Amino acid sequence: MTEVVGIRFKKAGKVYYFDPDGNIFEDGSYAIVETARGVEYGQVVKKNMFVEDTEVFQPLKKVIRPANDEDALQQEEDRAKEKEAFSICEEKIAKHGLDMKLIDVEITFDHNKLIFYFTSDGRVDFRELVKELASIFRTRIELRQIGVRDEAKMLNGIGICGRTLCCSTFLGDFHPVSIKMAKEQNLSLNPTKISGICGRLMCCLKYEEEAYEELNKNMPDVGDIISTPDGTGEILSVNVLMQNVKAAVKKHENDAPTINYYTVSEIEVIKAKKAKSNNIHDKNQNDDCLSDEDLDLE
Repeated sequence: MTEVVGIRFKKAGKVYYFDPDGNIFEDGSYAIVETARGVEYGQVVKKNMFVEDTEVFQPLKKVIRPANDEDALQQEEDRAKEKEAFSICEEKIAKHGLDMKLIDVEITFDHNKLIFYFTSDGRVDFRELVKELASIFRTRIELRQIGVRDEAKMLNGIGICGRTLCCSTFLGDFHPVSIKMAKEQNLSLNPTKISGICGRLMCCLKYEEEAYEELNKNMPDVGDIISTPDGTGEILSVNVLMQNVKAAVKKHENDAPTINYYTVSEIEVIKAKKAKSNNIHDKNQNDDCLSDEDLDLE
């Protein structure tokens, strides 16, 4: 077992483990640590605890020290410097006529590096821009191109549900999302209904996917011929969460059909409209190959 503290550097950012080096931290406190980017100021979101050795990457970096009031003041001053750097960089981008959109600016706590995040439809030759920024700020300059999901996470916004974006609120990492998940949950495949403001499939499609996969194992398909307590019928619709079906049923062959609802336990499939795989992941092999990149959102 290894003693660690979990530290986050951005709201809803990834949590990184560090060796507390004998210090006792509480949730919500702050610490100064060294990362691959340099010295950073981060918030403790997981106080001192022990985790399995397999959960940490060795060698585990140690916390330099707990943060103090002077560090908090410097952090506020750095936020102001970042806004100034953002304005200057936007002016230089326009000056050089570069096809890029500046999203955010970060300055490391030790002031050894300025990181500019941007989006662009293609590759950008920003060598002259970097030289000019380095001459202005007298520090290392890094321009990092990010994707549309990272852009939404940094800028935040309101989703179609009316709440602030999950990625900016609590999601530390992006998980793979596919069209198959929308199909499993019987959602409309209209891109405007299942896409976030980033233009990609909504992250929340992942939340209930395991539950739907489990529930769908017992569900027949629309069009299946079933036997019911009232006779033979054809399934018109299914309700996965309620585990029931709507069917047009005839007690005798020449009777007019009646519409009834039945639970899954009350029916038996006589003839399936299509073969149903034992493995829900193999239900439609083509679906497994689809991702948000394959969805035409234009």
